[in-house]
Amino acid sequence: MSDKLIIFDTTLRDGEQSPGASMTRDEKVRIAKALERLKVDIIEAGFPAASPGDFEAVQAVARAVKETTVCGLARALDKDIDRAGEALKDAHSSRIHTFIATSPLHMEHKLKMTPDQVVENAVRAVKRARQYTDNVEFSPEDAGRSEEDFLCRVLEAVINAGARTLNIPDTVGYAMPEQFGRLIARLRERIPNSDLAIFSVHCHNDLGLAVANSLAAVVNGARQVECTINGLGERAGNAALEEVVMAVRTRKDFFPCHTDIDAREIVPCSKLVSSITGFPVQPNKSIVGANAFAHESGIHQDGVIKHRETYEIMSAEEVGWTANRMVLGKHSGRNAFRARMAELGAEFASEEELNTVFSRFKQLADRKHEIFDEDLQSLLNETDAEASEEYVKLVALDFSSGMGERPQARVTIKTGHQEHQADFSASGGVVDASLKAIESLLNTEAKLTLYSVNNITSGTDAQGEVTVRLEKGGRIVNGQGADTDIVIASAKAYINAVNKLQASNQRKHPQVDEVDV
Repeated sequence: MSDKLIIFDTTLRDGEQSPGASMTRDEKVRIAKALERLKVDIIEAGFPAASPGDFEAVQAVARAVKETTVCGLARALDKDIDRAGEALKDAHSSRIHTFIATSPLHMEHKLKMTPDQVVENAVRAVKRARQYTDNVEFSPEDAGRSEEDFLCRVLEAVINAGARTLNIPDTVGYAMPEQFGRLIARLRERIPNSDLAIFSVHCHNDLGLAVANSLAAVVNGARQVECTINGLGERAGNAALEEVVMAVRTRKDFFPCHTDIDAREIVPCSKLVSSITGFPVQPNKSIVGANAFAHESGIHQDGVIKHRETYEIMSAEEVGWTANRMVLGKHSGRNAFRARMAELGAEFASEEELNTVFSRFKQLADRKHEIFDEDLQSLLNETDAEASEEYVKLVALDFSSGMGERPQARVTIKTGHQEHQADFSASGGVVDASLKAIESLLNTEAKLTLYSVNNITSGTDAQGEVTVRLEKGGRIVNGQGADTDIVIASAKAYINAVNKLQASNQRKHPQVDEVDV
């Protein structure tokens, strides 16, 4: 029997630290449920002490997830640990992940602590976390640049204090695979009580080596990998979950371990995270990219036709790619619709909510001949957006444009019980005119930092999915909108972002506070 490799997903915490990848509480819950279907072992849901919004999101995930351990991050501070314990109290299974920096650089310039003080704080933090759960993880931040003797000292002390997972992070993505693998092996050999803890790794991708470093650590005895869907994360990102999992699964001859991941859920989970965060997956991305299983070369095509394994080391279906087309259409009934949405992880609070989404599905089916799972996901995103507080609602949008003519847009919005209308002419096109017409009515003074368009499916009748990113006063929000008309999708996305900015519980983006590990 091979060892179990624990998959620790930090998409909802470290992934959200990717600039602009902010998620609402409800969006975090949707992703958490997808991760649960994926069968990840641990979901790091957030940093409860960062803000009331983060606390509520971790609490909501803890209450929604039933089969996966939910983890909260906490600095080695009493207030952080208490906050994490409170957020996780309703979890079926919980973990507190506490950390403190251990590199000379961080101790001197950031913490302004002596090595003795760092050890003291680390031990105290682990003991306090044990008051809330027996499942405590400790990370020496910037371990990759820490002195090995001091790492051994700290880790031995926190094991004695009750930590049962030791996470060794390459916080700045500086390590090389051979070097990092040797570090894990030496720590396991040198720490007298290392057999009482599971060694974990958390690698950043600044040099493009996050997955390579993680796998080198696994070869040298690490039995937990911290990773994210699509490699999402701060700066250049984290180790991509799908790459780690499929490397271990495909090369069973090389890795003496296995995971419990349901690989068929990888692609659906990837698409959901991409849709919610507004970060499209590059076509040539391994495993989940659109071209990952595409063959254009005649030699490759001929080989695959004769025997798939000539050019494919795994099957597309194995990771969730499917040839399924139009599961539903305009003649589909409510029960078939409900069943398919349940397969996609949708849960409706009431018959009224189901009927609302079903009505939108019928309207879409009248405009679009084929309905794909991606179209259904966009309906869910739209419904989630409207389930939150709607300060502004799009009532009508008319626009015109022609070669040699200046684009015009007339928009009607509703705030409270009042309707407002504005006309705007802009040289940038009808999308530019439409968004500026909305802004002229709302006067948000928010900065537009991203406008992105992606087709949800193929074909000229495909829905366009627009992501708009707004920033104001340290708050960063993503708005999404989908429609067969890209101008209307753009207006929906902008108003969705404005509503998030206006929400009273909207928190600042995680990068405002340093919580990296």
